[in-house]
Amino acid sequence: QQRDKLKQYQKRINLNLERERALARQLLKDGKKEKAMLLLKKKRYQEQLLDRTENQISNLERMVQDIEFTQIEMKVIEGLKIGNECLHKMHQVMSIEEVERIIGETQDAVEYQRQIDEILAGSLTEEDEDAILEELNAITQEQMELPEVPSEPLPEKIPEASPVKNRPKPELVAAS
Repeated sequence: QQRDKLKQYQKRINLNLERERALARQLLKDGKKEKAMLLLKKKRYQEQLLDRTENQISNLERMVQDIEFTQIEMKVIEGLKIGNECLHKMHQVMSIEEVERIIGETQDAVEYQRQIDEILAGSLTEEDEDAILEELNAITQEQMELPEVPSEPLPEKIPEASPVKNRPKPELVAAS
């Protein structure tokens, strides 16, 4: 609010300066040099007031920025404080002993599952294993099926086919 009031004050001083300058010119034209001199002194004083006002506005704006920045800092500190409290509560709920217990239980469960898998793998009979091997061989044979070899002998002379034109091979050009 103070800044806005100072800016309004500046506008009034600027308007007064322009009027007094015009009035001083008129007084000089009318031959009233002393009154013109007095008006110019008053104008000079108001210009100095204008400079001081500008400095005050600058100080006020700097102060407003400092206050706004401090408010932001306070919000950050409050956020850090809340986060720290939250972490503290979480650490109380989840102690190191609790984490070690959970990890131990998980490892026990994995070991138990491995034992179950071993028992199931060992429950296959010899017949089951033979059947599995036969199926594996059948799948392997399907993948490796080769075409049959012709039983006819190969001709000794190749019959002449239509002549093929020899085309020049295209040259490859490297891109630059």
